[in-house]
Amino acid sequence: MDYNPQNIEKKWQNYWNENSSFEPLSEDSQEAKEKEKKYILSMFPYPSGRIHMGHVRNYCLGDAFARHFRKNGFNVLHPIGWDSFGMPAENAAIKHKLHPKKWTYENIDYMRKELEGLGLSFSKTREFATSDELYTKWEQEFIIKMYEEGLLYQKSSTVNWCEPCHTVLANEQVEEGCCWRCDTPVEQKEMPGYYVAITKYAQTLLDDLKTLEGKWPSQVLTMQENWIGRSTGLEFEFNLSDDAKEKLNNNFEKYEVFTTRPDTIYGVTYTALAPEHSIVKYLVENKLLSDEKIAQIEAMQKVTERDRATQEKEGLDLEITVIHPLTGKEIPVWVANFVLASYGGGAVMAVPAHDQRDFEFASKYKLDIKIAIDTKMGIINLEEAFTEEGILVDSDDFTDMPNVTAKKVIIEHFEKNNLGREKVNFKLRDWGVSRQRYWGAPIPFVHCDDCGIVSEKIENLPIALPEDVEITGEGNPLENHPTWKNCSCPKCGKAATRETDTLDTFVQSSWYFLRYATNPSKWNEVGIDKENSNYWMDVDQYIGGIEHAILHLLYARFFTKALNQLGYTNSVEPFKNLLTQGMVLKDGAKMSKSKGNVVDPDAIVSKYGADTARLFMMFAAPPTKELEWNDSAVEGAFRFIRRFYESVGKCEGSNASKIERIEHNSLTKDEQEARKKIYEALQKADEVMNKTYAFNTLIAASMEALNALNKQENPTIWIEGYYILTNILEPIIPHTCWELSDMLFARSNFDKTIEVKQEVFVQNSITIAITVNGKKRGEIEVSPEASKEEVLVLAKENENTKKWIDSKEIIKEIVVPKKLVNLVVKG
Repeated sequence: MDYNPQNIEKKWQNYWNENSSFEPLSEDSQEAKEKEKKYILSMFPYPSGRIHMGHVRNYCLGDAFARHFRKNGFNVLHPIGWDSFGMPAENAAIKHKLHPKKWTYENIDYMRKELEGLGLSFSKTREFATSDELYTKWEQEFIIKMYEEGLLYQKSSTVNWCEPCHTVLANEQVEEGCCWRCDTPVEQKEMPGYYVAITKYAQTLLDDLKTLEGKWPSQVLTMQENWIGRSTGLEFEFNLSDDAKEKLNNNFEKYEVFTTRPDTIYGVTYTALAPEHSIVKYLVENKLLSDEKIAQIEAMQKVTERDRATQEKEGLDLEITVIHPLTGKEIPVWVANFVLASYGGGAVMAVPAHDQRDFEFASKYKLDIKIAIDTKMGIINLEEAFTEEGILVDSDDFTDMPNVTAKKVIIEHFEKNNLGREKVNFKLRDWGVSRQRYWGAPIPFVHCDDCGIVSEKIENLPIALPEDVEITGEGNPLENHPTWKNCSCPKCGKAATRETDTLDTFVQSSWYFLRYATNPSKWNEVGIDKENSNYWMDVDQYIGGIEHAILHLLYARFFTKALNQLGYTNSVEPFKNLLTQGMVLKDGAKMSKSKGNVVDPDAIVSKYGADTARLFMMFAAPPTKELEWNDSAVEGAFRFIRRFYESVGKCEGSNASKIERIEHNSLTKDEQEARKKIYEALQKADEVMNKTYAFNTLIAASMEALNALNKQENPTIWIEGYYILTNILEPIIPHTCWELSDMLFARSNFDKTIEVKQEVFVQNSITIAITVNGKKRGEIEVSPEASKEEVLVLAKENENTKKWIDSKEIIKEIVVPKKLVNLVVKG
């Protein structure tokens, strides 16, 4: 019987479609309530036009989980959708003279067919695109509710601006100084925008990481912890000197700084401001510095915060001073590129003796270095900052105090004397969600001259995008539209202007999993149905790339908590378990058109079939590791499936009913070995699906089982082998397994959990190797209970061994129980 993957796969894909085979039971049904649920979700794709091998790997992994749990009696939700807003659609509109909507939805139609061709067991009734107006409607409602709760606000600030994209970028979207989409250098620009107050949840986001330990990769948890960046320290003011106040025309009196090292306060020799600090801006705008210094500061201001972190430390003397809060001495004020406007007020105290960054800066510009912490032995040569524990020196009443103790005592001193206060700071910044583009969800606010910013009425949602736009790549098409932005104020009814910014696309991907968890019959009435959410949430297994560790995963965690606060869901953490799959490489590099190393999934499916593509993706490497594309390994995957399929004829003469009547002890050694390998593969399936996710080991065990089956000819053992192997391989090569199972068992082996038979692991005999002077010379078969003496007798009488020990003196006999006999001889 020849293996024809195209015919087999088309047959079963049609069957699955016609029978709605992968739809979950309704949340409200009695049958659903009697079953355990599993919510399996792979990160949804952007509809770029074609799937790539990274998609294939991601969705095959998710599909394996979904199919496994579905077979084992769970009510499984395994949805797919489209993260369909974003700049690429506008870029395509400019390039191809197509409307972004037309381009997007045509791509969705094509990619849907590609995913169907892989035999992925997605729910079809829960599919949506985030650019659907109905999705936008409910998202706009959430935004309005967040605004009313103080979780969203507008402010002006310095933002990352991408000129070609004409949009603001979050810090996380700036990669090595460039836009993550178009790779253009990012500029700094002052403009108003809307911000999500994610910092209100900073401590909760940090604390709840503990609930994910052992369920999420530790690397992801660490990345999030570092991004949130909690630190406790001292906040206090530096008062400007009289001369400084005069220079600044008495517009400033002081500024705040934050430090995690109050124990080094007596070692402060200069203070530094961020290039965006209000004092620096005042000096520049009023030309209170030389033209050369102003030009250098303006150059600093154009560099993103992330890029400054990797640059050489640079700064300028601002020619003003402040007063040390404890010593009363004057300290010079500098502007430095390493000071961030978004952290600690944009100002730092600098202690070069005890901070390496400050030390390098002070050394470069020949600033004073004053030791405030020493060892008991004393520091002889200060060639780098001393950052270890020690005792305070030259620190007034705190001298000789251990610096760890001094941290708390000095904070108490500041608080007692109203000089400062203890404060917790976070590196996490509020999330700027305004984007100056067309193809996004409109922000549902109106600007009224009398009422200010006013939320649109809920009953007027969605605020949909106009379709009669011209996408030129310049400016905001919504701003340039002749009529769309003209409206009436929802509050007073006077003429007003609609907000023309659209939402960052990360907003859409921050709640889509909750939309899936709502029954489609309720989609027109609610954005998230709380009862349905209570049934499905949290996602039991989430699968996606490590590159989303900060951006998407942090925003999704925040949104879930915010929607919980707003009463939409009881969930507080969206993803119970996280699997981050590795990239697919070719010739050692990530696949890309520019490198010319792209492998087209359609071509592989056309030549070998979907099951071969799936098997290769699951077998070539553990899912969390990078996968190197290998054409010969793809061929190998195809050959295994063909052999598995075409060996089915060896089952002739037996049937499933005979499996239960197998007398294991009456079988030959090869028959017993085959059964053992089959059940080892069955055990591996449970381990892989519930613990290790190492699908490659399950496939390897299945290959070993097939090899063992081929060493015997008992058709009942073959039937048992196929009963188990078609079950455990169904999540990986579903089309082949459905065909074989249907042929042999009417798919009855998919409807039950197969129990492991322990009898197959009971050994009647074991094989022990015999070595003479360390070289293998033979082997013997003995009872597992054989004594050392019995093993030695049999080893010496073995025909293959005799010629190596006859006429020689055995000077040592070593027996490794159940494994090895080593005879040491001489002569």
